[in-house]
Amino acid sequence: MPSESRTKPRKCPLCGKPRDEAYKPFCSRGCRDRDLNRWFDEDYRVPAEQAPDGTMETDRYD
Repeated sequence: MPSESRTKPRKCPLCGKPRDEAYKPFCSRGCRDRDLNRWFDEDYRVPAEQAPDGTMETDRYD
């Protein structure tokens, strides 16, 4: 048996439908574009702490 038949089909990370190799890892152009728009709108962020003066705190190795 080929190992491919034992693996689960991968799904679109946005809607859960089977993904299309042309738009991988998404299922369609719509999901691909929706994800790109989320990046443009800054919906994906890395949490960071700000200092009281509004600047970013950084670790210093002095």
